[in-house]
Amino acid sequence: MSIEKVKDYFRQYGMEGRVLEFPVSSATVELAAQALGCEPGRIAKTLSFLVGARAVLIVAAGDAKVDNHKYKAQFGVKAKMLSADEVTELVGHAVGGVCPFAVNEGVTVYLDESLKRFDTVYPACGSSNSAIELTIPELERYSGFAGWIDVCKGWAED
Repeated sequence: MSIEKVKDYFRQYGMEGRVLEFPVSSATVELAAQALGCEPGRIAKTLSFLVGARAVLIVAAGDAKVDNHKYKAQFGVKAKMLSADEVTELVGHAVGGVCPFAVNEGVTVYLDESLKRFDTVYPACGSSNSAIELTIPELERYSGFAGWIDVCKGWAED
């Protein structure tokens, strides 16, 4: 199970106990915000795209939407989200639990600027009923991100 992969990943840092599991679904931003009792923007959603032949993950604030113009300027191609089957195969997590931790080899992770306005955020942990609260520096460290990008719109500081 994907959540076990993520817990194993965090175990090396002594953080597996920080992984939260809920009796309800947290598969969408709205459901995760309800399960956690926080504002939707603090849900760090992980979006999966195909750039050329490689999978790219963009972790963004829950209230942000991908801006196609900004995306194309960043990656040089039109935004193409992965299908549910492609996400599982290429990333290693199923839709609803996609996160930037314990992903398959060759997956590149980016963090969107929309996250920087929060002290802590809640990314999923490999299942549709899990999350972990991380500070932005922790998210940077544990996601193995390639860099900060600005490809979203519709959030408070837009």
